[in-house]
Amino acid sequence: MVVAACGAAAALAVLGVVWTAPGVSTTTWLTGVAVAFLLVLAAADPWLRRSRVSGLASDEQLDAAADALATALRRQWQAERDARGLTDPEPLPLRWAPADPALADEAVAGAAPHGRLDQVVGQFERLPRRRLVLLGAPGSGKSTVALLLLLGLLDRRRPGDPVPVLLSLASWDPAAEDLRTWLARRLREEHPALANAELYGSYTADLLVEQRRVLPILDGLDELPDRLWAKAVEGINRAVPRTRPLVLTCGRTEFRRAVARAGVVNGATVVELAPLDPQDVVDYLRASMPALAAARWEPVFLQLYGYRDERLTGALGTPLAVRLAELAYGPAGTNPTELFDRARFPDPATIERHLLDAALPAAFPREPVDYLPVTAEGWPAGRALRWLRFLAGHLAGTGRRELAWWELTGAVPRYGLALLTAVGLALVSAAGASLVLLLARAPSLVPLAAGGASCVVGVGALAATVSPRRGLPRTRRPGIAGSLLLGSAVAGAVGGAVFGSMFGTTAALVFGLGVAATTALRYALSSSTELTRAATPLAVFARDRAVVAMTSVVCGVGAGAVCALLFGSTTPHVVWSGFLAGLLAGFVLSVVSHGWWRFVVARAWLALRGRLPWRLMAFLADAHRLGLLRQSGTRYEFAHARMQDRLAEWPTPGGAEPARSAEPGFPTDIHPAAEQS
Repeated sequence: MVVAACGAAAALAVLGVVWTAPGVSTTTWLTGVAVAFLLVLAAADPWLRRSRVSGLASDEQLDAAADALATALRRQWQAERDARGLTDPEPLPLRWAPADPALADEAVAGAAPHGRLDQVVGQFERLPRRRLVLLGAPGSGKSTVALLLLLGLLDRRRPGDPVPVLLSLASWDPAAEDLRTWLARRLREEHPALANAELYGSYTADLLVEQRRVLPILDGLDELPDRLWAKAVEGINRAVPRTRPLVLTCGRTEFRRAVARAGVVNGATVVELAPLDPQDVVDYLRASMPALAAARWEPVFLQLYGYRDERLTGALGTPLAVRLAELAYGPAGTNPTELFDRARFPDPATIERHLLDAALPAAFPREPVDYLPVTAEGWPAGRALRWLRFLAGHLAGTGRRELAWWELTGAVPRYGLALLTAVGLALVSAAGASLVLLLARAPSLVPLAAGGASCVVGVGALAATVSPRRGLPRTRRPGIAGSLLLGSAVAGAVGGAVFGSMFGTTAALVFGLGVAATTALRYALSSSTELTRAATPLAVFARDRAVVAMTSVVCGVGAGAVCALLFGSTTPHVVWSGFLAGLLAGFVLSVVSHGWWRFVVARAWLALRGRLPWRLMAFLADAHRLGLLRQSGTRYEFAHARMQDRLAEWPTPGGAEPARSAEPGFPTDIHPAAEQS
């Protein structure tokens, strides 16, 4: 509503400058537009909708925040479930059984149930303390079980129940940050509307955690560095006492080592995912593959039926391996019977590695195929894999598992990026200032204006980029300081008063309305006020870009209208030069205070060097659609840590590829020499 109101106010202001009805002065028209605009802001202002200035979040506000958060999480993870193909066809039937009793708390060691994937919610709710540790081999489906458990709990949730929140532990440093502090921080990052003190009070995320209104589902303890496993278990026991529900997933071996150092997870039932039943694997592959591809698998199916080949049953015992096999041998011309070669594949580990190496290029076919989702663009397999290898190597260098697009600026040296950012913005300013003066028919001033604009903007951008305060978190201040109406009205009044002292009342109204609309746009677009809306990487990127675009347009329209007032609409070249000057000023002010421009510059630099594609966001979305990446809130992760580690083992673009050996590896058609097609 705020965005539409800003656009309407700009259009009506221009209309009032160019034309008004007989008997209606321009000043009267603009006054009416300004009053109507402020009334719309008043109707949309969350602070005015509150009966009092918010302090600490009340119980009522926390209940509202929890309900809205549950709605957002349901939308977010339902979309991720569908993207991972967990509903069509039906997911592989996972089963679990009690783990080694030495890994569980003695008080509940005998309560661990057997179960299947379709029973996960009921089994969890019947646990004595609703505390579950889920173990499994790499790729065994622990994250899938956690996701489906989350959605099942959200579907059964009643008002007042804790909100299940699924988070990857890969970004937690238990040696530096308490688990509760980390949980609250991640809630604020993934759901910025929780910082809206007018709607939900102050410290809402912290209070949701402290008052046990969230049920933490912590995925991937084994993705932390091994030196932190014991500290993580200790931190979990401190932050989530045995009387509160909890879900934790971890690798079998890693959890055993953590328990040996730090003890068990208090009050938790520990179960372990079993290897897939070969009959279930056969049924799944037959249902998911095209008929011709399934026919090529029949000799393999015969081996799986009777457990005749222990290498194959061992290698295809996890959902990850089955998905890789589906990708690797889906294309026409492939022959899965090559897996019978015991010389090439002496054990399950070599088969798994081969499937991974073959599946990655197969995910980027030259032409659309019916077993893969439709992508935005046909990415060449060689280049796509080089881009993925770069991303995996970048994450490995930073010690992270989660990929946030705005953090890719870290792939460029800090001061080099600052210089590139300043130079790029200086060139844009110089070109814009030159065009403004050419439109204003003052070519003699072009060199001076271009030089002055580039110097001022370049130095300012450089200072803003290297500022030690850049990147520090911003929070919405509670009460009147966060009011949409008053913030916009004060900014517009100050700007209009300054401008009006020089050019009169009508010019003051136009300029003040433009400043007020720009302030309202920044409020509406730079921070979410709707908690029920799920956050995604593309949504965050689009929001930052929209802030820049809308601010630039509103500033341009306001400046153009002022020029029309001062110099008359009969001099269109002056009006257009004013519009362009306002557009340029709005753009510069927006990008200096947002991370979008720095990301654009970093992406351009990395794309020029061949490390990333120009259309990076489209590529990441397609990699997610193809199942190579998974989405966790506003970040991406590789579909499995093994995939990231395997990709990171290979040199980044620009380095020499290792020579082919007898051991299966990436096919030759993804090497740089083969990428010219």
